[in-house]
Amino acid sequence: MLRSAPNYRWRPDTKLYLEAFTLITLFLRYTIDPNKLSDIAKYAADEQVPIRESGGKILGYFMPTDFAGATNEAIGLIDFPSLTEYEVYRATLAAHPLHKKYVEVLESTGALLSIHRSLVQRAESSPEQGS
Repeated sequence: MLRSAPNYRWRPDTKLYLEAFTLITLFLRYTIDPNKLSDIAKYAADEQVPIRESGGKILGYFMPTDFAGATNEAIGLIDFPSLTEYEVYRATLAAHPLHKKYVEVLESTGALLSIHRSLVQRAESSPEQGS
């Protein structure tokens, strides 16, 4: 289900671009060298400035633990109001000097093995029956 602005009512006579009301999330799954977790954590902390300056709203970066799950995966979640805004973000981030610097540093460490990117939408919860 697409997320819409609060209290928004669709009016057939209103020209509306649905995309303007669609929230998408960039899901980043990093395959990492678990022996270099500190390098990934530093990258995730540093990269937040260029991400925000490029238009992304960071939901969080999540590092693996030894308690449960894979120890070689980290996750990043970044929200965008629309696919158009995501495309603008991609171009802006690619040109951002700090982003270029942080990627170069990360690549030199060998900590990052691969990145999987997906665009996802949140599922809205259904109203309870009888409410």
